[in-house]
Amino acid sequence: MTYTQTSDPTIREHVQAWQKLDVDQQLALFWFIYKEMGGSITPAAPGASTVSPDIAEGLFNQVKELSHEEQLKVQRDLIQKVDSVISREYSSLSDTTKLLFWYRLAQGMDSGSVIPVPSDYQLSSEANTLLNKIKGLAFEQQITLFRDYVAPLGTEPKAGAEI
Repeated sequence: MTYTQTSDPTIREHVQAWQKLDVDQQLALFWFIYKEMGGSITPAAPGASTVSPDIAEGLFNQVKELSHEEQLKVQRDLIQKVDSVISREYSSLSDTTKLLFWYRLAQGMDSGSVIPVPSDYQLSSEANTLLNKIKGLAFEQQITLFRDYVAPLGTEPKAGAEI
């Protein structure tokens, strides 16, 4: 499913290109964005008006407590929209809080509390091309792109489902 909140054709094109990557390339792209651009982009997420830092931190802590293999599975499940408790909890977050959650995952990867990307990992040529295009976007477009990408991840709670 393709989902974007903005009518900006550039953002829509970038989100669709990101969604076409395999799940591990999508995760790696997040990591490379954090490493290369985190200093300028990520401070916007915690300070945004609709963010709920305690909620993002709570979900992050649930993931952090898992084994590295389970942490990777959770991240893959979110992208692949696999039904799970964490995936349903994630879907109930605001888009900006979802962005903060992914930021916290990247920080956890950086500190070693979340499974890191292998040090010798290489982005595919498609993902690397997209990374370079993202770097060329204006700051507001970057934030919109990231928000539009993370918004539809996870799964919606089913009627009568307990979270």
